[in-house]
Amino acid sequence: MFIDIDCAQEKKYNQNTYGDYFLSKRYPDKDALIAVLSDGLGSGIKANILATMTATMLLKFVEAGADMKMACEVIMNSLPVCKVRKISYSTFSVAHCSEDGEVKIIEEGNPKFIYISDGKVIEPEYTVIDSDTFKNRHMHVYKLKLKLGDRLVFCSDGVTQAGLGNPELKLGLRRSGLMRFLLEKINDTPDISSSELSQFVVRIAKNTETDRKAKDDISCCVIYYREPRRALIFTGPPYHQEKDYEYAHEFYESKAKKAICGGTTANLISRELQIPVKCNITRSVGKLPAVSSMEGVDLVTEGILTLTRTVEYLENGFNEKEKDAAYELMQFLLNSDCIEFMVGAKLNQAHYDPNLPIEIEIRKNIVKKMTKILEDKYIKRVTLRYI
Repeated sequence: MFIDIDCAQEKKYNQNTYGDYFLSKRYPDKDALIAVLSDGLGSGIKANILATMTATMLLKFVEAGADMKMACEVIMNSLPVCKVRKISYSTFSVAHCSEDGEVKIIEEGNPKFIYISDGKVIEPEYTVIDSDTFKNRHMHVYKLKLKLGDRLVFCSDGVTQAGLGNPELKLGLRRSGLMRFLLEKINDTPDISSSELSQFVVRIAKNTETDRKAKDDISCCVIYYREPRRALIFTGPPYHQEKDYEYAHEFYESKAKKAICGGTTANLISRELQIPVKCNITRSVGKLPAVSSMEGVDLVTEGILTLTRTVEYLENGFNEKEKDAAYELMQFLLNSDCIEFMVGAKLNQAHYDPNLPIEIEIRKNIVKKMTKILEDKYIKRVTLRYI
């Protein structure tokens, strides 16, 4: 099973930073990941610092080999209480998920997570650990065994308290209201991704407010166990030309979604397999070369320029005004879970044209940078193979 995870957030109205903080890391060697969602007291910079500190310390403790329950206890017993509001400086939810379905969750102060299986909400058993320092502070510890199709939804109180005080929702959206919306959405779209579902929850919370302005920081993290969506990207001609047919055939016969990045690479596969490449001029957007089409291949783009621009989009975000070839490649990557790059090692002299922009890197370095972003920022599983 693959663990699909994502978090969507919305800042409190009129604030310039998030008061909640989400942190996750995948550990391919252990077939597991750890995710932390922390809600800092108040909003703005102060809340952001408190939430960031809490989430970062928890992840570092576990990475250093500390028992997760012990690490959470240390944090729970150490977080100060605000002298004015008499509540903790931050709250947190931590999930340790293995790909075999073993999940351990510890929550302190955040709204109780929602466990959805077979279209129903399951209320699992838990143990309570009381704080040695603060009488009103408790941790809830869960041990679950998830199966294919199961989901876990975590959120900050900006979701459950959305609409608080409205004539129709005097107590806010609450957990019960969120569950209702989640079940309806999943029933309508059974294969909805974690990214789409978390964004849906944030929109619901924001739209629940009378003026559609977030009265608190809103965060929603979704963990979804499903079959992995596999993708294969072929870019650059192989070092040994006599192996062109072998690699072209291997690429084309793959059951994964397929993309080709590079005109030389596309022509190579077209030549070896006798499949024509068609340039789609009507799909030309922006300054990048237009995408092409090839039977049996999901996406065909130009190489270095498009890869470089895609890295920029992945790293810094995307301008909605220009949905160019790099945007299509970015969407192709983000809609995949396990991504493999076949990177040809043969040098292309065109990449050393002094008239090309100086920031263009050689193909190998671009793909390495893209791999790191996909792994660290988007929690994808990526493999590189040089041919």
